[in-house]
Amino acid sequence: MRVRWTVGSHHPKLLREFLRKQGVSRKLLAKLKFEGEIWLNDDPVRVTVPINEGDQVIIEIPPELRNEQVVLSDKPLDILYEDEALLVVNKPCGVASVPSPEHREDTMVNRVAAYISNKAYPHQAVHVVTRLDRETSGVMLFAKNGFIHALMDQQLRKRTLDKLYVAVVEGQVTPDYGILTFPIGRSQESIIERIVDDSEAGKPAKTEYWVRELRKHLSVVDVKLWTGRTHQIRVHFAHIGHPLIGDDLYGGHLKLLQRHALHCRQLTLAHPLTGQPLHIVADLPDDLQTLIYENNQKY
Repeated sequence: MRVRWTVGSHHPKLLREFLRKQGVSRKLLAKLKFEGEIWLNDDPVRVTVPINEGDQVIIEIPPELRNEQVVLSDKPLDILYEDEALLVVNKPCGVASVPSPEHREDTMVNRVAAYISNKAYPHQAVHVVTRLDRETSGVMLFAKNGFIHALMDQQLRKRTLDKLYVAVVEGQVTPDYGILTFPIGRSQESIIERIVDDSEAGKPAKTEYWVRELRKHLSVVDVKLWTGRTHQIRVHFAHIGHPLIGDDLYGGHLKLLQRHALHCRQLTLAHPLTGQPLHIVADLPDDLQTLIYENNQKY
């Protein structure tokens, strides 16, 4: 993969510092020296050369090999967006994001690994930027190589990458807008379950929500996470007395749905190479459409 920049008016003196400012790590700089290429105005150079305003800088990121421990799965992949840097997919419920001892052969990583293998892309490693719980559906972001992954991680840390979820919860949520800030920690009784924990062990958590529709026995809410604690949405809504429908781990009932009613509907980010805004949407899956609207009206 080639990445290009034009040197602006306020720039470091040396190419090395310029590349570091663009997000190129020391590890990647070393790799470029031995396996990749660096050009300044179409001439191959070392990173110690001086640069000037208007110079054209190009790096050729070396290929990445596939992790042979990752089993390839040719099961369907619903692609929402793809270019040379990013791959965005619509994850179905019931499929884990990444392999584990319990889910080794058919996760989203296995499916993406098969897809990029079949496409014979130069970068065969799978880079997960955002992941979802196994029973959560919706938008999931992958980077096409380690450099792009690092740039997207910067957006995650700066909270400039926004994910908007749709949750269907029990009861009628009031008020119709709110911010939940209960700290979250591990339950002493389970390695999976999380709890609201006001002790020093609890970690800060912030969840913003908007009620979009009220039904007799349920509420449809849009949710934005300002922190990324495990099970954060599920824990926070259970704590205020409105567990997600189908979320029996946190007190939700299974009568209407056999999985927790949570969907990552929307992803907004700045493209890592162009800076242009990207807005990607995954429609609600059929089971949530049916849960909310008996006539399957679109949300």
